[in-house]
Amino acid sequence: MAGRHSRTRIFSSPAGIVATAAVGVALAVGGTVGAVQLTSGSPQPEPVAVELAPTGAPSSLAASSPAASPSASASPSATASPQSSRSAQAASRGKARTAAPKPRPTVKKTVAAAKVLDSGSCGASFYSDGQLTANGESFNPNELTAAHKTLPFNTKVRVTNPANGKSVTVRINDRGPFVDGRCLDLSRAAFATIASVDVGALTVRYEVLG
Repeated sequence: MAGRHSRTRIFSSPAGIVATAAVGVALAVGGTVGAVQLTSGSPQPEPVAVELAPTGAPSSLAASSPAASPSASASPSATASPQSSRSAQAASRGKARTAAPKPRPTVKKTVAAAKVLDSGSCGASFYSDGQLTANGESFNPNELTAAHKTLPFNTKVRVTNPANGKSVTVRINDRGPFVDGRCLDLSRAAFATIASVDVGALTVRYEVLG
């Protein structure tokens, strides 16, 4: 009984409590120091600052913080792929090609031969003096015209020189010639087409065209 009472007094006295606390602190400090020495070889991670967003703040602010999305800074930013630059000619090659059109045979237009209303032979001469024609035109010796006694104005007459086969088609715009044996008086240009103007007059074959 005496031993039990003395043991109880040692642990319940202030000195005993202090001694017991000192032993516990020493054990705790010693374990912590040992743990620190064991982990001192590995690098310590740097503390990460975490910002606590207020309750009323938008959720996008919390999502943009490093603590909320650590993978965002770790992943490389995606770069836009280079746009393909194709010339207009290269782009057109992708279009469907149509078959080349087949050449069409050329159709020659046939001109209907003028209808011969009358024909005959007579003497023909030429004139080149400037004057007013019977139909009111100013005579031009360089045009293919002719004078006839009775044919209507603007009638077409084909005149042929039988000596060389040359022909010319003239338009009647005047009256004449008033010489026996002649039925046509050609302009200088028309006469020079079928014969030399030095001849002056010759026998021709004429065809009145309709």
